[in-house]
Amino acid sequence: MSVAFVKETEGGEAFENLPDRPISPHANFVTPEGLAQIEAEVARLEKELTTLDHADKAEDSRIGRDLRYWLARKNTAQVVEPMSGDTVHFGSTVTILREDESGKETRQTFRIVGEDEADPHKGTISYVAPLARAITGKSVGDVVEVNGNEVEVVEVRA
Repeated sequence: MSVAFVKETEGGEAFENLPDRPISPHANFVTPEGLAQIEAEVARLEKELTTLDHADKAEDSRIGRDLRYWLARKNTAQVVEPMSGDTVHFGSTVTILREDESGKETRQTFRIVGEDEADPHKGTISYVAPLARAITGKSVGDVVEVNGNEVEVVEVRA
């Protein structure tokens, strides 16, 4: 590789800054728990930065990048307080009925949350996910099509 493509640092080692993490173009809606998670991540990274051996440029760059991301998410967070009601909305815990790949009906329960707090393995999905978008505003008994499959809303909890 040509040295024209290598950035030299003071120590003579090749190193490149990490690019910033992409920020979603969607509104940064969060649950109260989601805001607490963001604040905890900012605090953890700030603490990590103060205890870091700044000679480790790669780790310094990683922490700086992650801290910029989480500070931006904290500054744009819009807390959506829990609401009650019969329709699916941000923060709802929803149970749906759908057919799995073998044709067997399965129940699935999840909570609709912000993008950064979504974790399908923990039973949460982002409000911008196709399934969440399709059922938002729907009520128990409503059937919608998502990715070519029918999904029925069978329970909605605040």
